[in-house]
Amino acid sequence: MESITRRLLTKAFGQPSGLFGCLGGHLMARGNAATERHAVALAAPAEQDVVLVIGPGPGIGLAAAAGRSAHAIGIDPSDVMLAMARRRCAPLITGGRLRLAPGTAAKTGEPDASVDVVISVNNLQLWPDVPAALAELHRVLRPGGRLLLSTHEKWLPTDLPTLATTVHAAGFTSVRTWTWEPPTRMASTAAQLSAVRT
Repeated sequence: MESITRRLLTKAFGQPSGLFGCLGGHLMARGNAATERHAVALAAPAEQDVVLVIGPGPGIGLAAAAGRSAHAIGIDPSDVMLAMARRRCAPLITGGRLRLAPGTAAKTGEPDASVDVVISVNNLQLWPDVPAALAELHRVLRPGGRLLLSTHEKWLPTDLPTLATTVHAAGFTSVRTWTWEPPTRMASTAAQLSAVRT
């Protein structure tokens, strides 16, 4: 029974696919919306910044990022999530403010030093190799580029001080951590981290 439940949760949230992936995407759009928008506001991308959103899911935060930056990119390994984000963000894609592509935190497919801001909300816990993903994000960020990570505190794979140490070891500075309480009942406490690429 536990393995069936785990498989269903993975299909809905971990690696969204099929009908359960669509259902999970709709739940994410409701439950994560406040945290997604809050993360974009904290990252504060400017119109000219290139913003890379890792794992945008159904596209709530991605739309917020593309509303502030004329050069937003969303990468997600799930075809279901890319399709949902494509529908939600269609005018931004048509207007040339947003590009979607398959990818992961560890394999973004973006060129070296091509991004000003990286934002990741509620998918850090799914990264199989956090140091490898941080090395990739460091690679694609320009010197002085900003990293903003946010995830459910209860699903954080380690504690915040240890995560901060790992981020610093990947070549980031000005590493700050804190928690934030989303103003909705559906969302849990968010563990958040900001850093600057050296």
